[in-house]
Amino acid sequence: MDRTAAGLGEQARALAAGDVTSRTLVEEALRRIEETQPVLNAFRRVRAEAALAEADAADRRLAAGHRAPLLGVPLAVKDDMDVAGEPTAFGCAGDFPPRPADSEAVRRLRAAGAVIVGKTNTPELGQFPVTEGPAFGATRNPWSHEHTPGGSSGGAAAAVAAGLVPAALGSDGAGSLRIPAAWSHLVGIKPQRGRVSTWPEPESFHGITCHGPLARTVADAALLLHVVSGSHRGDLHRPPAVDLLAAAGREPRRLRIALSFRPAYAVARQWLDPAVRSATLRIAERLAALGHEVVEAEPRYGPIGLTFVPRSMAGIRDWAERAPDRTLLDPRTNANARNGRLLGGPLLRAARAAEGPLRRRVGELFGRFDVLLTPTTAVPPLRIGALDGLSTRHTDEAMIGACPYAWPWNVLGWPGISVPAGLTDEGLPMGAQLLGPESSEPLLISLAAQLEADQRWFERWPAGTAPGLREAGQA
Repeated sequence: MDRTAAGLGEQARALAAGDVTSRTLVEEALRRIEETQPVLNAFRRVRAEAALAEADAADRRLAAGHRAPLLGVPLAVKDDMDVAGEPTAFGCAGDFPPRPADSEAVRRLRAAGAVIVGKTNTPELGQFPVTEGPAFGATRNPWSHEHTPGGSSGGAAAAVAAGLVPAALGSDGAGSLRIPAAWSHLVGIKPQRGRVSTWPEPESFHGITCHGPLARTVADAALLLHVVSGSHRGDLHRPPAVDLLAAAGREPRRLRIALSFRPAYAVARQWLDPAVRSATLRIAERLAALGHEVVEAEPRYGPIGLTFVPRSMAGIRDWAERAPDRTLLDPRTNANARNGRLLGGPLLRAARAAEGPLRRRVGELFGRFDVLLTPTTAVPPLRIGALDGLSTRHTDEAMIGACPYAWPWNVLGWPGISVPAGLTDEGLPMGAQLLGPESSEPLLISLAAQLEADQRWFERWPAGTAPGLREAGQA
């Protein structure tokens, strides 16, 4: 096994077979993190001493014959999830206290045997599609250090894309898993709302944010989603279980797939980069070649944007109030928190009440089609600093223009998967989204796995990363 290239499932199987020790894998992960941190800056917190102790404990369990799905595998989690003994700063500056207990998703990771090597960088309160901020600097894309890996799960994406860890757990409130997956050549799954518990929050950002995996392959993403899925008794959303693992190894039936390039309406200029359009069309062509019927059709989004803003701003308000020193926050964060106070109450309740009618309106598409295919983003990765110094309004316009396709599914609470769609002429990754109705993760995973077997995107690595310091775009 090439340990620097092995995926989540491969590492778990090698550990169970006794071909490698957890301490070896964790030491290698920590070494790669230390080597790349000055450039990539993927991690906010590195748990070196604790992770090595957990690896030794995993090795003792393995030697005693114990087995668990991820026993001894090193993983990372985004810094919006609680890890006992570590602060949860969520991208903010300030002296945050250590958290007394793991969040439910992290607890489930530990129950599966995973070793958490660190917490990855995220912009302040997950607001931006870039992972930059005054608290930690800029996280850079392994495919091009002049560009962002995306956000807000950008640190997690950079860590997986560079081979520092085989997979990572992030979150998605407006595309925050799918955007960095697209811009880092990864698979990112936004699951059904409630599929992964957000406890100690009964729901996150008033229901628009959920946790999910980033990985190099569909099978690894499905495995990570499987082990963290499940509800806490305090969760507001508790969807029925679905079989995620079997889906990754199952061929989908012949599907009707709607192809859409028109984003939901928003009060900002939106322009689809020709390279992204061509990449998405190529994915559509491959799906047709695999036997599916692909037809251009547009969802009826209606006034969905009006329902997103109150929930998003109220969520920023809630989190900003926890900051130990509000004066250290980005002025745009404080402006959004003020908007959250204004948009709370009746407007927030109206936004929540509109969700059912919007689901029926958009869901009409799934009476005629099985899956919706769109670009994940409208443009390739932004340059580092692209949002620096912008006003709140101009930041919002830039974000909506670059990333108009992901956020409607956060309002609806439905699942989606971003898959690699190829590279630009400059070698920058792009992605395409497979979107479905309620609890359609198994169908989306099966379709993504079929496409992956055809495209074999996992064979492409950024230059200078595992395995064997391959050149970008080469197998």
